[in-house]
Order: sequence, then structure tokens, then C-alpha cells
Amino acid sequence: MLRTIWIASLYVRAFMRRFMPTNIALDKLRTRSGLKWGVPAMLLSVAYFYLATLMSVLIDDGASKWLYVVMLVCIWNAFKFLVFGPVSLVQLMRVRAAERRARRTVDRREPQCAAA
Repeated sequence: MLRTIWIASLYVRAFMRRFMPTNIALDKLRTRSGLKWGVPAMLLSVAYFYLATLMSVLIDDGASKWLYVVMLVCIWNAFKFLVFGPVSLVQLMRVRAAERRARRTVDRREPQCAAA
């Protein structure tokens, strides 16, 4: 039974990483060129929180209770983008520090040429 649940969760995770728009966006933001967009991407959490409140209002006005699932997904996505902003800053600092160290190492290895 545990094995079946484990395998099902692996398939669900693979599906979500491949086809869900927020996961695709976060994968693009995790690249070296995308890390600088981490903080502006936090603004997407505002839109997701707004959608969650809109779903809450619709449910209170008599819409289907299935909108709770949509509301939960919106809140989850909002928190993903909200957390990714500071995480991307830390990752960007680490990447830039590693690039700086690599540049210094290359500069030290190159022999100094005398100007003619």
C-alpha cells in the first residue's frame, strides 16, 4: 500500500512539474538568467491572493463548494512565489560569489604580459 502511494505521488509530482504554469515559471526563474526576476515575480503572489479572495466571495454567494480546491491552489501558488523572492536573492548572491571566485582564479593563472 505504501509503495502504491509513493509511486502515485511521484507521478503526480512529475505531472505538476511538467504541465502546471506556476511550476514552469518557477523552473524558468531558477535558471541563472532568471534569478534576477525573483523579487518582481513575488508580485504574482498578489494576483493569486486576489483570486483566492474572489473564490471565497463566490463560494459565500452560493457557488459550488469545489471552488475551495481552486482557492487552495491559488493560495499555495501565492506562497510559492512569495517564498521564491528571498530564496532567489540568496541563490543569486551565491552564484555571483562563485563567478567572482572563478574569475579571480583565472586571472591568477594567466601570466602577466609585459607591454611592449
